[in-house]
Amino acid sequence: MARIAGVNIPNQQHAEIALTAIYGIGRARAKVICESAGVKGTTKMKDLSDNEVDRLREYVGKLTIEGDLRREVSMNIKRLMDLGRFAASAPTPMHVPVKARPRPLPGKRRPRDRLDKQDEAGAVTARRRERIENG
Repeated sequence: MARIAGVNIPNQQHAEIALTAIYGIGRARAKVICESAGVKGTTKMKDLSDNEVDRLREYVGKLTIEGDLRREVSMNIKRLMDLGRFAASAPTPMHVPVKARPRPLPGKRRPRDRLDKQDEAGAVTARRRERIENG
């Protein structure tokens, strides 16, 4: 089992796939690394010579990966959270009332409340007022 950037690389996988075991290296980056190191991506890791593994190790060492990348990502998230710009998958609702109690729906108030409101505007006729008060 080859060890690159502090990660044990699986022997039974192709070089391109095996490099994705390292945090920060995906399929596209693994393909570029294999091409620049002069290693065929379809070669299994157990079939690579020590010289080829060393070249892979050298190219991977130039990248920001594993612990450094994790630290950088977490610092960026903390910075954005401090600024209030981090859009997480579950944002905290800012419009929810502190005491969650049911709110009266529009137009579903009690008739007495409606009567008081209409009296202020002076738009309720005597006949309608009588009908509302009697129920």
